[in-house]
Amino acid sequence: MAYTFLSRFRIKDNKQDEFIDLAQKMQKQAPDEPGTLHFQFFRLGEPGMFAVLESFVDEAADKAHMEYPQNKPLIDGMIGCMDGSYEREMLFDLDRQPEY
Repeated sequence: MAYTFLSRFRIKDNKQDEFIDLAQKMQKQAPDEPGTLHFQFFRLGEPGMFAVLESFVDEAADKAHMEYPQNKPLIDGMIGCMDGSYEREMLFDLDRQPEY
């Protein structure tokens, strides 16, 4: 069962180009990381809103993704572009009952 989630967030108006550059770099390198099943950024319908769909073989692969030296400056840069925090929604396989 994959460890999959969708994170939504707002990007500051004057930081959107910077964010997109960083996100594209991350999106290009993340699929080569061990344990990564899917990694893709999206623009949402509301202006300034973006999302990332991340799927890993398990939670440990997600944590490793956050710690890889090549990712830390990209993650820090993307967080610096955010207007506020992010909202993470876990996604579950149809045959797996979420734990509430």
